[in-house]
Amino acid sequence: MTNAYDIIIRPIITEQSMEDLDIKKYAFEVRKDANKIEIKKAIEEIFGVEVIKVNTVNVPGKEKRQGAYPKGKTAAVKKAVVKLSAASKNIELFEGMA
Repeated sequence: MTNAYDIIIRPIITEQSMEDLDIKKYAFEVRKDANKIEIKKAIEEIFGVEVIKVNTVNVPGKEKRQGAYPKGKTAAVKKAVVKLSAASKNIELFEGMA
């Protein structure tokens, strides 16, 4: 069995995700084989918050070029956007960034 720190890879810090902090939505990169129930339990265990909704999306890799010949691809990732309850505390990891 995997632990919570194996499921959550890193937070996603973008302009869009920073705007959603005031409505208690947080974005994370997660393992590709993790489901919504595992993601919810991992977030609640790591940060001590109450998650009410989890949305996931598989983001495919994009083709990138460096120079003329060798084409490559960025890595495909799975992204999870979690919504916390109104009574739940904020995640300290994102404080001070917005």
